Amino acid sequence: MRISYNWLKDYIYFEETPEKIAEILTSIGLEVESLEHLESVKGGLNGVLVGHVLSCGKHPDADRLRVTSVDTGGEQALQIVCGAPNVAEGQKVAVATLGTSLYFASGEEVKIKKSKIRGVESFGMICAEDELGLGNSHEGIMVLDPDSVPGTPLKKLLQLEDDVVFEIGLTPNRVDAASHFGVARDLAAYFRKKAELPDVSGFMIDNYSNPYEIEIEDEDGCLRYSGITVSNVKIKPSPEWLQKRLTAIGIKPKNNVVDISNYILHELGQPLHTFDADKIGGRKVVIRTCADGTEFTTLDSEVRKLKSADLMICDQSVPMCIAGVFGGMDSGVTDETANVFIESAYFNPVRIRKTSRHHGLITDSSFRFERGTDPNMTVYALKRAALLIRELGEGEISSDIVDVYPQVMEPSRIEMSYSNIGRVVGKNIPAAEIKSIVQALEMEIIEENGDSFTLMIPSYRVDVKREFDVIEDILRIYGYNNVEIPSRVHSTLSHVSKPDRDRLANAVSDFLTANGFREIMSNSLTKSGYYDSLETYKAENSVKILNPSSNELNIMRQTLLFGGLEAIARNINRKNPDLKFYEMGNCYSRKETQSPNPLNAYREDSRIALFLTGDTCSLSWNQKAEPSNFFTMKSLLEKLLQRFGVDMSNLKADNAPEDIFADGLSLSIPRGKHVAAFGIVAKNILRMTDVNQDVFFAEIDFQSIVNFAKQDKTVYRELARFPEVRRDLALVIDRNVNFSVLRDIAFRTERKLLKNVGLFDIYEGDKLPAGKKQYALSFIIQDEEKTLTDKYIEQIMQNLLAAFEKETGAVLR
Repeated sequence: MRISYNWLKDYIYFEETPEKIAEILTSIGLEVESLEHLESVKGGLNGVLVGHVLSCGKHPDADRLRVTSVDTGGEQALQIVCGAPNVAEGQKVAVATLGTSLYFASGEEVKIKKSKIRGVESFGMICAEDELGLGNSHEGIMVLDPDSVPGTPLKKLLQLEDDVVFEIGLTPNRVDAASHFGVARDLAAYFRKKAELPDVSGFMIDNYSNPYEIEIEDEDGCLRYSGITVSNVKIKPSPEWLQKRLTAIGIKPKNNVVDISNYILHELGQPLHTFDADKIGGRKVVIRTCADGTEFTTLDSEVRKLKSADLMICDQSVPMCIAGVFGGMDSGVTDETANVFIESAYFNPVRIRKTSRHHGLITDSSFRFERGTDPNMTVYALKRAALLIRELGEGEISSDIVDVYPQVMEPSRIEMSYSNIGRVVGKNIPAAEIKSIVQALEMEIIEENGDSFTLMIPSYRVDVKREFDVIEDILRIYGYNNVEIPSRVHSTLSHVSKPDRDRLANAVSDFLTANGFREIMSNSLTKSGYYDSLETYKAENSVKILNPSSNELNIMRQTLLFGGLEAIARNINRKNPDLKFYEMGNCYSRKETQSPNPLNAYREDSRIALFLTGDTCSLSWNQKAEPSNFFTMKSLLEKLLQRFGVDMSNLKADNAPEDIFADGLSLSIPRGKHVAAFGIVAKNILRMTDVNQDVFFAEIDFQSIVNFAKQDKTVYRELARFPEVRRDLALVIDRNVNFSVLRDIAFRTERKLLKNVGLFDIYEGDKLPAGKKQYALSFIIQDEEKTLTDKYIEQIMQNLLAAFEKETGAVLR
């Protein structure tokens, strides 16, 4: 939100610099994100002084040039060569001194330097209007008032006013400060002054020749509606002061009537809408809804289909405007407008917000209405607008103010306690100081009884509903920096279940970062189109957003896959194709079996996602480029799971979902919960995000890691004093026999001394019978109490071979 420094001074007097005001605003909760200095004339006319032409003679070598002597208030007069036909002795002129930068009306920039013109030195420039950027005239030099004092800065003489604009990051609850007067009101509270609204005591009705009736049919949507007419208005450009005010805050002036509406919106925070009164059928304004699907053309020439809940401003028969959001094409003010009807209203914030989001129309009006405007500002804003239109448009106020207010909104009352204020703030602020602050905030103390008192909250503070809201206001005006840090800190010990999920998440993050991964954070909102063709994550199980900000963010994500692919696509498009990403976040879905309790209808899971694409090693003089592959991802995933106590041999491996992976595995606990899935992402999934290279993806259920970490115990033991022994077997087995089967048989057969079983070679070929394959297995055997003999080792190997033959039909090769 842009706020003009000069504009603020219309409502409160202060002498502080813009930088100091920015510091104060930030300290009281209106954070100033930036300051922008605006010059009424580019360059600010810095270095341009009033000069007195002491003499003016002909140039010795040029008939059209004059050699002048000009007093600019310095010790010596300046010799300046001038080519203007109207320069004359005795004139007061505008002189650009050496080093001055001028910005011509044509856009050209010129820096004044000492120069020789036809052999005569010149120490400045006597300027024309267009050379100063003050106009387009170049007929001659600019001649000033004869009473002007030489040496006076021209900027001061012309009373040019520069400005500073604050960019304020307004929090959603502070709609009361969404205007210049609102900000001035907060400054007034800080300075313990009172911000003054512009005087409207001169408001009077010129005649009653153009009255209009107002009817509110939908009292839930429109709680107050006020209107007035101004007739015989002349539509023309706004005066310079008004155009400067709007331009300073980034609004392009249009005409006097429209500009006045915008001016009051940013002055008071009260949106107005001005209709061409002659286009209001039946001389009646009706606030109602329209049938679902009714077509309505808005000011941007867009035909929109209305919802039955959209609040509309209508005449006797047709809609004219989407209430509080956007005007209609056929009822607005044009250059031919002569009579205007001005609307000032208070609408239901929830209704306005829903309409605004549905139609994708975020306007200055909807921004304020959906947060809650001041219901008591409508009539004052009408008077202010009518007076300005009468002044700047030469119109006549031609009706009484019609104010329809079915149910008056009572101001909030809040019970307060001095002791509670001290407890929450952490410091006992004197009662007199508290009273001074709340009164400066225009909160009225209506009752006081010992430690407690009752406040009546002004109607514009829609965010103040409870005691803590008031305490926050008191503290921000009192000053956070005025609350000393206590010498003692009181805390409560809390029990954290083991393992600590946050510490575990940090450990996962540290492990992945140490392995070269970079963490990404994606939006938990995504687009529904990703899930339309998936079976693993069904579209009907998506958690839909009722009022999405856009169709690209209309559901909650069911997987971390698409957010990561979007990040990969963005990096690849910026010539960064070799990527290792990870993300930790929640995924959301509807349960397929619905519960009667709506709170149990949804599922929220914490997951870890890994992404690999491009090369794992870049091409260099001493190494070849190594592209990422399935086994790179498998190795990383196994290391991660083993780091947190997962025994990979206890996990069951199945094919990963084919709609997500072109090839991959899904890991789970036998007859238990899914743990992880990994593999190469399917091409059709990559096309959804415009990724044109292979991506290897793994998604892990974080709760599984938590469960494994609970069971993982670190056991310390002394180093073995006796050596381990390795023996190998080459077995011919059926193709459907997996390594995990052989491993399980081995550990069941030799429970005490067998430490590890490994697979180091696989062979399939025409030298083996059909349907057979060869596994080369390694066995590590160790007795921690004695050295094993060859005879005993041979007995163990014979036992293992016999078990393999019996259970799988294996044959020693």
